Amino acid sequence: MTIEFQKDGRIGIIKIIGRLDASNARELKDNFVKYLEETIYFIMDFSELEFIDSTGLGAVISAFKHASEVDGDVYIANLQPKPRMVFDITRAYRIFDVYEDVDTALEAMQEKKK
Repeated sequence: MTIEFQKDGRIGIIKIIGRLDASNARELKDNFVKYLEETIYFIMDFSELEFIDSTGLGAVISAFKHASEVDGDVYIANLQPKPRMVFDITRAYRIFDVYEDVDTALEAMQEKKK
């Protein structure tokens, strides 16, 4: 897994590339805590996320929880077919705002955070 982080104004965009599973979920959790020092609003870009297991999903939910504790938020963008199945089976889509692409998620978050 590779994690890329960039900011668009006050919104952090976290792009996760490859597989997010038990072998690397801790890396996402640790990085997210560092990102919270820069902003509290995030979009997770899953355009290149090939696979996510329950531990990986737990890391994403943990990020959401940490952001929520400081009145922040986490949106999901570009949910690919295999990860989407995990979101559907676990009903994780009920927790997150899910968008087709990063631009749409950015617009929605900017509107909500005005």
